Amino acid sequence: MDSVETAPTTAPERALALQPLLDRHGAEMDRRREVVPEVVDALVANDMLRLLLPRSLGGAELPLIEFCKTVEAIAWADASVAWFVNQSNVSSATSAAAMPHDAALAFFGSPGVGLAWGARNGTSKAIRIEGGYRLSGTWSFASGGRHTTCMGAHSAVQNPDGTPHQRYGRPDDRSFVFRRSDARIVDDWFVLGLRGTGSDTYTVEDLFIPDAHAPARDALQERRETGPLYTIGSTLLYASGFCSVTLGLGRRLLEAYVELARGKHSRASINAMSANNAIQREIALLEAKLSAARAWLHAEVCAAYDKAANGTLDVDGRMRLRLATTHGMNEATDVSIAAYRAAGTTAMLNSAPFERRFRDAMSASQHLQGMMGHVEMVGRHILGVENKLQNL
Repeated sequence: MDSVETAPTTAPERALALQPLLDRHGAEMDRRREVVPEVVDALVANDMLRLLLPRSLGGAELPLIEFCKTVEAIAWADASVAWFVNQSNVSSATSAAAMPHDAALAFFGSPGVGLAWGARNGTSKAIRIEGGYRLSGTWSFASGGRHTTCMGAHSAVQNPDGTPHQRYGRPDDRSFVFRRSDARIVDDWFVLGLRGTGSDTYTVEDLFIPDAHAPARDALQERRETGPLYTIGSTLLYASGFCSVTLGLGRRLLEAYVELARGKHSRASINAMSANNAIQREIALLEAKLSAARAWLHAEVCAAYDKAANGTLDVDGRMRLRLATTHGMNEATDVSIAAYRAAGTTAMLNSAPFERRFRDAMSASQHLQGMMGHVEMVGRHILGVENKLQNL
């Protein structure tokens, strides 16, 4: 009897099934500096923009480990698409979890919405007025913003007299969600790697944002959804996803190195690459490095998720996930660099699988989530010395 292939059902399975499509369009997305329509349509058709959205809004509300595997599988094929998927999912889900249900449903109920926004800066203004805010500012790095119907921005809130607005006994800091059509977008994404994210700069001027569209995403007092994802919070969700992007990149470059070594004879050696003891040793050690980083990330992701589910996620647990994500990003980057260097002049060719992915890996490594300051913070925590807790 002939076997019958079943359609992929889980999010990681759907991500794996998308890999050939992403591979075909990777160079074009890099050249156009945006995700092409065929890929956007495929992401929407496979419901890849509501992976973390609350089930109460029609989302999948995936366990975090499943989300990480999904992002990693997409990154294996194209890092820009994976970056967009992670950024949009975490942004949408954590915003929706702190918004009134009807407002969140209006913004995020459709599978093709997505959310893009830029990095926080100190020049924006959100003036508190009756019923909402007047928002003005310019933000950069709006990853995926060419393909979302919604955008957002982060800003501290001011009173009309210019003094900081206080809420819950501390300065009021919020995210503001609005339609993409409300922003003026500047095409300025000319960068080394992750070009397909189209992470443009955008501006809004004196835009009214009603209270219902201005969540304090990580404020316990405003969180409407109580699932473990929303207890973990935005920063560590972003970190877990971006670490998964770098792991997918590292895996693809390592596989390309292995494939090259099986068939290439280096002009700098009398032996074929596959017969070279140093190359044999390096490939095994790179496999160990990448696999260990992935295993530890997944272990800490599962531990944090379980603790968040039963109400026991404390600072120690958050520190471990922070360390695993930052460590994983740096280990994966080391693997990507080693694979690129080992490929010799082949790595320079646009026709080979190294050059574009190496640029993507170098760009991903520069993100805040991979910075060594996080490791130093964890070290201070372990030592029990004076410490400032942030990005947890």
